[in-house]
Amino acid sequence: MKPIRFLFCILSAFAVQAAQQRPNIVWIIPDDMSANFSSYGETAIKTPHVDKLVAEGVKFSNAYVTAPVCSTCRSAFITGMYQTTIGAHHHRSGRGTEKIHLPKHIKLVPKLFQDAGYHTAITGWPGRKGRLGKTDYNFEWDQSVYDGADWSERKPGQPFFCQIQTPGGKLRGKDEKGWDKIQSAAEKKFGKRTPNSVVKLPPYYPQHPDIVRDWAAYLDSVRMTDAMVGEVIARLKKEGILENTIVIFMTDHGISHARGKQFMYDEGLHVPLVIRGPGIKAGSLRDDVVEHIDIAALSLAAAGIKVPDYMQAKDILAKNYKSRQAVFAARDRCDETVDHMRSVRTKDFKYIRNFLPNRPYLQPCAYKDSKNILKAVKAWDAAGKLNETQKLVTRQVRPKEELYDVKADPHEINNLAGNPKYAKKLNEMRRRLDQWMKKTGDKGRKPESAKMFDSDMKIYLDTIDKRSTKEHWQTIADNIALMKKWANDGK
Repeated sequence: MKPIRFLFCILSAFAVQAAQQRPNIVWIIPDDMSANFSSYGETAIKTPHVDKLVAEGVKFSNAYVTAPVCSTCRSAFITGMYQTTIGAHHHRSGRGTEKIHLPKHIKLVPKLFQDAGYHTAITGWPGRKGRLGKTDYNFEWDQSVYDGADWSERKPGQPFFCQIQTPGGKLRGKDEKGWDKIQSAAEKKFGKRTPNSVVKLPPYYPQHPDIVRDWAAYLDSVRMTDAMVGEVIARLKKEGILENTIVIFMTDHGISHARGKQFMYDEGLHVPLVIRGPGIKAGSLRDDVVEHIDIAALSLAAAGIKVPDYMQAKDILAKNYKSRQAVFAARDRCDETVDHMRSVRTKDFKYIRNFLPNRPYLQPCAYKDSKNILKAVKAWDAAGKLNETQKLVTRQVRPKEELYDVKADPHEINNLAGNPKYAKKLNEMRRRLDQWMKKTGDKGRKPESAKMFDSDMKIYLDTIDKRSTKEHWQTIADNIALMKKWANDGK
């Protein structure tokens, strides 16, 4: 063999070996699910597969999303950027004729993996051949950043980055039909469904039969999600690649409920985050506050890929990582419902700023209002059956500021913003939020343009016209008109 050819063969062999040594990265991200796993303190059900991940990896007890709704959250973690910085902060925005474009220097995480020689995939579970999993990004992007829908399509010896996106809490649907569907599936798989008798609702929800039944169905969606996690791990193990794969389990935000999804309380922002794989010490616990966008930076770093300097995500697994002192979140328009909230949370306190305090907590929103649990809350409120704590979310106006001692008051019920004893803490949290908004270039400081709003509402109504009822279409149209009226009235 000629020397040059011999040298080329040696170098090629080293390249293949180096590629095989680079870890695979798998993200498992269910929708609409809080940390209701037994390893996070849930007692009504057992979640052995997520618990095993915790036992074999590291559990983050204080992980929070930067947005309590899917498209804004997903736009953030796929770029490693705050959605407010890149202009992707309005839910399902840029879908009409008016588009949102990322700054040219910002690349999607799968593109960075692809450029480094990784195979990139995104799928559901179980995956459908050739069908990509949920993306839901609020900006224009090139689908070629994903090589396919399954890691089995990679070249021999090629490392892979795969996202597994699953329905999670959406499995329970919005009414009795959905509840029975998921509970029947759970009964078939586990031998029994979760009974209503074990449900322990947060104190701000009434013991309405529909709310209790919905929560039981939600817990069964958690059990089914846990089983899915077990199936992913089993496949990795069967293929002999588990020990060279970093598995990251995280949900895209909290449970879809009256005070959860779309709101700035921990029910909407707090998520489970568990990481298992090479270099991760088994049975580790981290209680420092981290943000969901951090999975972008830590994944790249684990693969030996340089984390871009512009990225706001942090490699929270780095040996020289300095813990965040606070995490931030934003809620803006969700579908047709215009809103503007910001929050900052430390380990001990949460501060929320409501920029539209003259609007009700439960603004008209066709998506949420169609759920039986929202109908139940409103019906009991009208009937005078709610106590003062349960009335928190049905108030017709909001305080401009909310401050909670989340250690003493984990359900965020007692607003301390007007308490003189907490004036110093209130000022501190105000400053933290103001500094973050300025430093990160929060684009939500200016209202969404009428042109963008009308563009997105047209595509929304056109989609509903094709897929749903005339009544549903009319509800959304009426809500849009109300949003415009309130804005014109300065409300």
